[in-house]
Amino acid sequence: MATSSSHQIAARRGPIGGYIRLMDRVSRVTAYLAGLLFVAGVLVICQMVFIRYVLGMSTSWQTEFTVFSVTGAMLLGSPYVLMTGGHVAITLLPDALGGIARKAMRLAASLVGLAFCTALAYAAWIYVWEAWEGGWTTGTVWNPPLWPGLMPMAVGATLLSLQYVAEILRGEH
Repeated sequence: MATSSSHQIAARRGPIGGYIRLMDRVSRVTAYLAGLLFVAGVLVICQMVFIRYVLGMSTSWQTEFTVFSVTGAMLLGSPYVLMTGGHVAITLLPDALGGIARKAMRLAASLVGLAFCTALAYAAWIYVWEAWEGGWTTGTVWNPPLWPGLMPMAVGATLLSLQYVAEILRGEH
C-alpha cells in the first residue's frame, strides 16, 4: 500500500508534518486491519457454505459475523482510501475552473466531509456507549453483544475525520 506521489511532494516539517505523517501511518495500519477483516469475512462465508451445503447442518453465527467484519473493513479502510485519493469524486467543474477556484471548491468539499464525519463519529461513539452500558445484544440466534459490531463505525469515522484534517493541512486542494 504505497502513498501517492503527491503526498511525498507535500511533505512538511514540524508539528503539522508530524501530524500528517502520523495519520498516514495510522491510515495504513487500519487499511491492513480492514484487509484482515475482509479476508476473515470471506473465510467464514466459505465455512458457512461448507457446513450448510456439504455437511447439511445449520449455521448460527456466520452471517452476522460476516456482516460485522465486512462492514468493519469498509469503515476502517476509509481513512486510507481518503489518503490515497481512491474515493469516487466528480471533479468536472473544479477541473474546468482550475486555479484558485478549484482549490476553494476542494477545500469546501473537504470541510463538508470533515463536518459530516465528525458528526458521524460523535453519534457513533454515543451509540457504542449506549450499547455497552445497556448490555444490548443483536437479538439474533447467535445474540452477541452489539457494541463490538458498532465499534468500527466509531473508530472508522473518528480516524476518517482525523485524516480529513491531515488532508486539509497537507494543502493539496
